[in-house]
Amino acid sequence: MKKAVVLTNGLLVTNDAKTAHGLIRGTERYDIVGVIDIPANEGKDAGEVLDGKNRDIPIFGSLSLAISQLSEINYLIIGVATVGGVLPADMLAIVEEAIVHKISVVNGLHEYLSEKTALSQLAQQYGVELIDIRKPKSRKDLHFWTGEIMQVDVPIIAVMGMDCALGKRTTARLIRQACEAQNLNAQMIYTGQTGWLQGGKYGFIFDSTLNDFVSGELENAIVSCWKETHPHFILLEGQSSLRNPSGPCGFEFLISGKARHVVLVHAPKRQYFDNDPHWGEIPSVVSEIELIEKLGSKVIALALNTEGCTQEEYLAYQKHFEENLQIPVLLPIQEGVERIIPILKSLKS
Repeated sequence: MKKAVVLTNGLLVTNDAKTAHGLIRGTERYDIVGVIDIPANEGKDAGEVLDGKNRDIPIFGSLSLAISQLSEINYLIIGVATVGGVLPADMLAIVEEAIVHKISVVNGLHEYLSEKTALSQLAQQYGVELIDIRKPKSRKDLHFWTGEIMQVDVPIIAVMGMDCALGKRTTARLIRQACEAQNLNAQMIYTGQTGWLQGGKYGFIFDSTLNDFVSGELENAIVSCWKETHPHFILLEGQSSLRNPSGPCGFEFLISGKARHVVLVHAPKRQYFDNDPHWGEIPSVVSEIELIEKLGSKVIALALNTEGCTQEEYLAYQKHFEENLQIPVLLPIQEGVERIIPILKSLKS
């Protein structure tokens, strides 16, 4: 794998850096050798800062420092996913610095680096790539929904959330890894740029896909995965939430993607969509489950994002939801997701 550093530039501990969080936790596409953040975090381990787990990924206070201390850097990956997909202004100079040092840049934002004339010319001058992974596919490469998914005969499980940036992708990835440890063939369909950056083979980038073809791209990814890997289960990485007004999403997974089972991710301390009171209050877990079940799918587990919680609080929430919902309540970061394996085995049989 090529060696890469991830650029967060002060946003590492925020929800905007969820791309960086995913790469720090694991990727099969790149060897992550450092994170570029702020001097205050310099010398710390990125895994320790993120969730208390050492991952031998040092934080550097600047790109120049990383270049001086690391033997090789092939890529600079922009590790943030901002509202609207705009490149933070303070990152542009760092991108230019990378190019001058012959480091290619991987960008998952809606603002494309390759369309910035001066930047594109600079990259050409120094012989490096500007890789905009969120660029839409051309029409000839898009798929329309055909109904072939009705032939898929293995359980399809959507990992959906009550809001954005809750850990849907991380939860899906952890479930896949837990299945592998039990010799179960679980495959994951990525639907965002970070899933591709983590090495995903099957999937598409949902919010860069022309609306008419979202269902078809989802179906094509699932059917291709099913035919080629013969899995026991297929996991779908969810996006946004069913009722987030800035970008409601999820009906496609249940209806077009035939996901008859759902793992729902919830942050009990988060009151408003995207933490913005103007966007409205997040509805109750009970009402979300009712909505999902009215669409013909079943919630088989709840996973908790413990942001803002003490250990005592998140354990209390876990107990409360288990008693009231009568389904396993997972703490993916603190305890892993192994408690869902018996349920998955029952679906397989």
